[in-house]
Amino acid sequence: MRKASRIIRIRRSPENPSAAPRTRRAARTAAALTAGVLALSLTACGGDDDGGDKKEGGGDETRTNVTLPKLDGETLEVAAVWTGAEQENFKKVLAEFEKRTGAKVNFVPAQDPIINFLGSKVAGGAPPDLAMLPQPGAIKQAVDKGWAKPLGDAALKELGENYSQGWQDIGKVGGKSYGVYYKAANKSLIWYNAKVFDNAGAAEPKTWDDLLSTAQTVYDSGVTPFSVGGAEGWTLTDWFENVYLSQAGPEKYDQLARHEIKWTDPSVKEALTTLAGIWGKKDYVARGALQTDFPNSVTQTFTGGDQPKAAMVYEGDFAQVNIVEAGAKVGTDAKVFPFPAVGDTAPVVSGGDAAVILKDSKAAQALATWLASPDAASIQAKLGGYLSPNKNVPNSAYPNEVQQKIAKALIESGDDFRFDMSDQAPQAFGGTPGKGEWKALQDFLKNPKDVAGTQQRLEADAAAAYGN
Repeated sequence: MRKASRIIRIRRSPENPSAAPRTRRAARTAAALTAGVLALSLTACGGDDDGGDKKEGGGDETRTNVTLPKLDGETLEVAAVWTGAEQENFKKVLAEFEKRTGAKVNFVPAQDPIINFLGSKVAGGAPPDLAMLPQPGAIKQAVDKGWAKPLGDAALKELGENYSQGWQDIGKVGGKSYGVYYKAANKSLIWYNAKVFDNAGAAEPKTWDDLLSTAQTVYDSGVTPFSVGGAEGWTLTDWFENVYLSQAGPEKYDQLARHEIKWTDPSVKEALTTLAGIWGKKDYVARGALQTDFPNSVTQTFTGGDQPKAAMVYEGDFAQVNIVEAGAKVGTDAKVFPFPAVGDTAPVVSGGDAAVILKDSKAAQALATWLASPDAASIQAKLGGYLSPNKNVPNSAYPNEVQQKIAKALIESGDDFRFDMSDQAPQAFGGTPGKGEWKALQDFLKNPKDVAGTQQRLEADAAAAYGN
């Protein structure tokens, strides 16, 4: 049950450099997510994580599509912040690599921010062979510091065969590939209490206007529409990013992510004004939002019987962990719909973790190649609590319908996704508690009428952090 808390830490402690890295441009729209994700009643994801289809990577069978060298006598270290079940499941992927190559792989528990952790290891002359880095900015920082090593031909071959161009590109710095995005997160979902919706006669919305109508229906039934975990600023940046991407479009999103347009731009005003339609409407957000952390924002939506503190909570696929911890059943008590289209198309916002080589060797390159393969990802997919951007992982490898639909939607979005904007920003602006974007949006949640003032604060902090 650790996946959500690990991703929470990613949002809370991005290790980003002073210059913002690039997002990827795409020509198509995000219609695949709108059409494909979770529009039906879904099956539960509680007790069947080891069941399901046992072919093509499910069950105990593993695929053998990737060619790996013999590495008898070699020892490797892999560092990541993962703990609990997430760590144990990843170790099973490493164990299969050991079985196929003869190498020994040790998992090194890291602390957030992982860049600082790695810095201490490098300074001590003992960096791990690979590290799982949570943001494009962290990869760039590792490259700028001279820590990261480019991927070799075998890993590049797996990337080219198994990943859309967008996922390949966000692992690049200066045109060279450094990162294999082994894990992903779908951050364009709104979870809802099915009993509350049934009692209110509320329907799943497709557009922002539909969402406002649904919220009013829920409110009229006597339940607060939204739970917001405002104590953690990353949740508020995620709200903003989905609204902005859908409303302003991918080109503007890319420009704002690089600070090529200012936060005083009219497109930001429009997005904040849209957000204020929920955040600023009396009794639409559960009380104490600025004191509510992300886990509690989820659990309070799915506890309390017919009178939970809220009917809906926005966040990514990883919210399933907190839903289950609340004693609710995903697909029965808790259902989900795509973040509604604010503009012409629904948003596709993602996050992820990339394997980066820090000590170049035949063994390290082989492990990066392994992690870029569908063989590796299929093993962890069947264990639950995991989402891969690898397009050749069979959908049947995921253990239940909820995860199959989320995974299918991510893959079908192709290059139409955008990576979390705050994860691309300098840490001082996009990833520091009490500062920058987090603090400005927390203040905006407290006073949603102050659109102009919020824009001015965002721009002042962004200009200082980006240095332009």
